[in-house]
Amino acid sequence: MVERPNESEWIHRAMQGDDNAFAMLVEVYQVPVYNLCYRMLGNPMEAEDAAQEAFLRAYKGINRYDPERRFATWLLSIASHHCIDRLRRRKYPIRSLDELLPWQQKADDMPGPETALTQKENQEAVRKMLEQLGDHDRMVLILRYWYDLSYEEIAQSLSSSVSAVKSRLHRARRQLADQWIKRTSIEVGKQGRCDEASAF
Repeated sequence: MVERPNESEWIHRAMQGDDNAFAMLVEVYQVPVYNLCYRMLGNPMEAEDAAQEAFLRAYKGINRYDPERRFATWLLSIASHHCIDRLRRRKYPIRSLDELLPWQQKADDMPGPETALTQKENQEAVRKMLEQLGDHDRMVLILRYWYDLSYEEIAQSLSSSVSAVKSRLHRARRQLADQWIKRTSIEVGKQGRCDEASAF
């Protein structure tokens, strides 16, 4: 996430109580904050509420912002903590992670029916696998691979250490890989049995 040319000025003015300057920051970051909330919560209405709450908290706490840090990291940190709190309170499952999936097709690149079915099955499988991760592990994956934050920025966002972030990422990737291998081997076994049955 690249800092805008006027961003430092807007932040400085917002810290002085300029509501218009803060409104400019909201305009710049509303999509990334909403997307983060949606990826964590999986529900558009819930994500909208969470994003609004994150901006409200940022507005109230703007004087606690450290200009030595990237503003985006600070703001995403507020949003991620709020989402984790919501997940803890409600144990709200992820319902839609289509945007997270690396094989997502462009609208003009429509797959055939068989490919579309396979993609849908894969998306559902990954969604279920991600639900198995703890809230913090899921958040670390999202911040690292979809927001491209560094280990240091993730550690700042989650009030954690770099080593803890790396450990969470390693554990989450391993868990996803193990689940994917297990799923694939089950499917291969089913396919083998179907082939044997059709031979008779």
